[in-house]
Amino acid sequence: MRDRDVAVATILDKLRAAGNLDGVTAVGYRIVHGGPKHIDPEQVTPELRNELEELTELAPDHMPDQLAVIAAVSKALPDLPGVACFDTAFHRHMPRVAQLYGLTRELADAGVIRYGFHGLSYGYLVEELRREGALPERLIIAHLGNGSSMAAIRDGVSMDTSMGLTPTGGFMMGSRSGDLDPGVVLHLMRSRGMSADEVNRLVTKDSGLKGLSGFSSDMQELVEASATNANASEAVDVYCYQARKFLGAFAAALGGLDLLVFTGGIGENSSYVRERIALGLTALGNPPVRVMKTNEEVMIARGTAAVLG
Repeated sequence: MRDRDVAVATILDKLRAAGNLDGVTAVGYRIVHGGPKHIDPEQVTPELRNELEELTELAPDHMPDQLAVIAAVSKALPDLPGVACFDTAFHRHMPRVAQLYGLTRELADAGVIRYGFHGLSYGYLVEELRREGALPERLIIAHLGNGSSMAAIRDGVSMDTSMGLTPTGGFMMGSRSGDLDPGVVLHLMRSRGMSADEVNRLVTKDSGLKGLSGFSSDMQELVEASATNANASEAVDVYCYQARKFLGAFAAALGGLDLLVFTGGIGENSSYVRERIALGLTALGNPPVRVMKTNEEVMIARGTAAVLG
């Protein structure tokens, strides 16, 4: 379809024709970045949309699409209120030491800090564990998918997480590089003449599993190819090794580990990857491991209902 307005209108027309819009009273939106101010779900207003536009540079591969969909849905269904639910919100209560980079105070005060993402997923799993009466004091959740992250959680509160200012940080992902020596970016710009947009494409679209394997960002495909393709095997090795390092670091930050939870497309479906990452647990007294299915949509629905009463 030629643009998002047409795509949204087509979807809504099909839902309306099937009777699936009958009784709908609100629209909930997943917004990847709330910046330093937006923590709780908020009703969408012109003022909020303007503030979120200013955050676009913090997530240039996500925010423009999400804001465009808000505009398209608002145009098509002007009488339905909308609520923005922020993927950074779960981590906004991290200790200050976990939020700060080793940059200047002026930049920290301007919001150049570590925010973390996948918060809707982490929040859902914490609520589920609490509902079961099984929420431990020291919990690590590994949300592994095309975008992958990990969170250290104490008594249901985020203490640290692998992603940072943007969803590109942390350990290697499907097509994202994860953390880099800042000198790598400077080297690429100086020696290869790469622009900021070209570096952004490299580290978000052409790196990670896709970059190291040379052909795919799909973990299942790479695991299957590992027996005969050295690049695929090495890409999977690096992914598991980096995730295992974060697991050890977060266990140290928590002072131990009572439960490790895997979730997300890879975390739920790849026993091979889970086993490779969990090798690091032997030094931690072999705490229990669970696989749980996440549900970010439920968290958006709950947040929307809470805001609108």
